Amino acid sequence: MYDKSATLYAELAELAVSSFMMSKDSPLMEPVRIHSGTEETKLAKGEEDEEFQIIEYEADRGNSEAMYHAGLFHFYGLRGLRRDHKKAFSWFLKAVEKGEPKSMEILAEIYARGIGVERNYTKALEWLQRAAMSNYFSAYNGMGYLYVKGYGVEKNLTKAKEYFKLASEKKDAGGLYNLGIMYLKGIGVKKDAAVASQYFVLSAQKGQPKAFYQLAKMFHKGIGMKPNLAKAITLYKLVAERGPWSSMSRWALESYAKGNLGKALLLYLRMAELGFEVAQSNAAWILDKYGDGSMCFGESGFCTDAERYQRAHVLWWQASEQGNEHAALLIGDAYYYGRGTERDYVRAAEAYMQAKSQTNAQAMFNLGYMYEHGEGLPLDLHLAKRYYDEALDTDPSAKFPVTLALASLWLRTNYASSFMVRTCYNYCLLPKVVL
Repeated sequence: MYDKSATLYAELAELAVSSFMMSKDSPLMEPVRIHSGTEETKLAKGEEDEEFQIIEYEADRGNSEAMYHAGLFHFYGLRGLRRDHKKAFSWFLKAVEKGEPKSMEILAEIYARGIGVERNYTKALEWLQRAAMSNYFSAYNGMGYLYVKGYGVEKNLTKAKEYFKLASEKKDAGGLYNLGIMYLKGIGVKKDAAVASQYFVLSAQKGQPKAFYQLAKMFHKGIGMKPNLAKAITLYKLVAERGPWSSMSRWALESYAKGNLGKALLLYLRMAELGFEVAQSNAAWILDKYGDGSMCFGESGFCTDAERYQRAHVLWWQASEQGNEHAALLIGDAYYYGRGTERDYVRAAEAYMQAKSQTNAQAMFNLGYMYEHGEGLPLDLHLAKRYYDEALDTDPSAKFPVTLALASLWLRTNYASSFMVRTCYNYCLLPKVVL
């Protein structure tokens, strides 16, 4: 099981790493959980996007930082803008006229890769040198990269190491990563996997995804450290989710917001197959919330209710295994109410326990209710009170339902043998309350 997962995520992570730029990674779209109701605030609106309009306004007024960010918007196609390397190039040039060093570095990247311009390593080096002279120390990492590859300059591993060292001394993630690569592969230095891993850890602490990838491979293959497939999978997955398919997530979100549920579900299901937890929970949410409107296809046409519940149940379970507390809560509800599976109070309690361990107030309340009524758990009024209290401590807005539940417990504790209390508990039991 672990071997197959490690192999799958290793392949996805490798594809993701190959898409990263040598100096800076493209901005990653923040994953959006559509059940949170915030998806509209995350959607792209192109040139009508308020954030872009503010940035463009400031850029037109001569703000060099805003010019740089306007260039990024066009370069990466952020917030629904069409990618336009020509406009991006223009904004970066305007920014460097005012001495903005980040734009110098990305211009070097543009020339090194020939993005919208003829590839020119000499110009790339010149822009990196200008950025370094402006005390933008990550530019040293780019200079080291050119020397280690011999791009536009004579290959010189000693100089490359010196530049990586200069960048790393300023805690630059790229410089730390490339020093790690030199020691891992013995490029210009004596091969030393232990030293390499130290540099990768430092780089990873600065957020460099390629460093996470190298650490994942070391854990996977046992290079310089004891093999640990669980850690390797976690790190591979982290890198894989930064791959170029994040655009698929945006496409799915925009389809959902426009009411095209069938397309949104299809895209989320495709990403769910790759193991992306947010996609798993979003696909399950569409299936649960919209029923027939989700356009789910089963074995013979549109999904029956049973097929839809079962598919949602599987997706929620997959998401819960990756730490999604909301998914664990819904798995508990599925077992408690018998949605898409047979009713099973014991398994419901297990799922609520998992959600409770992730500090979910609703799961705590549900466990209190199950202890109070002996459903899937031993009848225990003291534990019931403890879980009700924990729910209130975790979520103060749960005061009203928790107060009712505690009043019920008080009656059971102090007047359990009275005729009215026994009658009420036999015939007036309320379902679990939604906080």
